[in-house]
Amino acid sequence: MAIEAQPRRSRFAGAWYPAGREALKALVDRSFSEAPVVETKTRVVALVCPHAGLRYSGRIAAAAYRLVRGAPFDRVLVVGPYHRGGTTLSIGDVRDVETPLGVVSIDHEIVEALTELDPDLRSAALDIEREHSIEIQFPWLQRALPGALVAPLFMGSSSDDTLSRATAAIVHAVSRAPGNVLLVASSDLSHFHDRAEASRLDAVLLAELERADPRALRRRLRDNPGHACGGGPIVSVLEAALSLGASRVRIVAYGDSGEASGDLSSVVGYGAAAIV
Repeated sequence: MAIEAQPRRSRFAGAWYPAGREALKALVDRSFSEAPVVETKTRVVALVCPHAGLRYSGRIAAAAYRLVRGAPFDRVLVVGPYHRGGTTLSIGDVRDVETPLGVVSIDHEIVEALTELDPDLRSAALDIEREHSIEIQFPWLQRALPGALVAPLFMGSSSDDTLSRATAAIVHAVSRAPGNVLLVASSDLSHFHDRAEASRLDAVLLAELERADPRALRRRLRDNPGHACGGGPIVSVLEAALSLGASRVRIVAYGDSGEASGDLSSVVGYGAAAIV
């Protein structure tokens, strides 16, 4: 695979998070200080983190990332939804990415391992100019795990076939990668309900996730995809993590966009979890 010499600029600096280095660093670090404190003595295999603008979901995402801050992870595989749908499963654009905090280097060894098992991951061309689900995780990773290599995997659907392909590719790639690999499922929860309804819907999904039963979670999301916009990544990351030695899920934080916007009549739910 040809590797581009020049990184591309982040498409989301100045919109989804601050464009200035110091402003972004301050926002991320303040989110860490404000996030719920959760401790685990068990090795974290994977995280579930929101992918909304940092102003809205920062406290929730920080609760998950603080569990791995400074941990010995060399590599991170981020699985995110392709919001434009379709049946696509793809590695997308594998150039390095420059955020205001510096350059995120793409993990070409993980990418090679993903495509070794599933060559179609290379050929599925995506328009990711506006797709934020993976890049929104980069500032968190740059502050929590500076220097870690990152590999992307986009999912355009949560069909059983796509989920199975994704899970198999993830397990294959992690099993062959040198060093320690952290998995991240990028997903928000329910969208545009009043706070009471959002809380009800999100509680159902988070309880299902906490049971660490991917088959039940598949059924839940198949019956009501509106529970999460990254339901497919959650399921595949959970399945892969269990295959790689994890045994349980801890919900570490929950909130919604109303905390930042003040609008409680139409909120987006955010949850964070650690798979250990």
